[in-house]
Amino acid sequence: MDKYFKGKKILVTGGCQGIGRGTVLELWRQGANVVTVSNNKENLDKLKKEYPTIEVAYVDLRDWDKTREVIDSLGVFDGLVNNAGIAIVEPFLECDRASFRETISVNVEAILNVSQIVARKMIANNIKGSIVNISSQASKAALRDHVVYCASKGAVDAMTRVMALELGEHGIRVNSVNPTVIMTELGRKVWSEPSKSEGMLSKIPLGRFGEVQEVVTAILFLLGDGASMISGVQLPVDGGFLAT
Repeated sequence: MDKYFKGKKILVTGGCQGIGRGTVLELWRQGANVVTVSNNKENLDKLKKEYPTIEVAYVDLRDWDKTREVIDSLGVFDGLVNNAGIAIVEPFLECDRASFRETISVNVEAILNVSQIVARKMIANNIKGSIVNISSQASKAALRDHVVYCASKGAVDAMTRVMALELGEHGIRVNSVNPTVIMTELGRKVWSEPSKSEGMLSKIPLGRFGEVQEVVTAILFLLGDGASMISGVQLPVDGGFLAT
């Protein structure tokens, strides 16, 4: 993998915390020229201070036109990881229009917007690139109080398949990674209470939640040439959750 990514230019959205940060740092370690965008200026500045050679840019992905302007200004990429996302936790009967629109704007529309710009430049420069969309096991299994989140991740999977179909003729592969609960800093806080975690853990054959690096490894596999004949798939990183 390290030989493949050396010198490649890769864009990661939402790359200054959690799975996104883990992906950015692993690509950087393997010699990639990494660019990340986020709407969290404090975390972007912190990442840039720690790793000066990683390029960062501030943008609110909910702003369609500004996002197009910023992404276009960043140049041509060999790979893209659509990682940015939000989770608004509300029961079905309480989910309102604002929550739905906010979630779809970040989790779905931003992938369409960013991917169009990146893919067009790949095609124009004859780059046989790779795009990885971060989805969730929630796209395939109902999670209580996650109606709009589940809906958005189902849309991500469907979009991934259509992108793979239409971009394949240009040599561009598109796949998604579908993690279970991952022990990011936030994940540890949210799922540390046994009363909350026991129900979910009981459905995971491996009996534990995932770690950030385990998702990062799957992302880099799909980005790299080891997955050269893999496109249009949804790869669970879920300890067997979806097998039960």
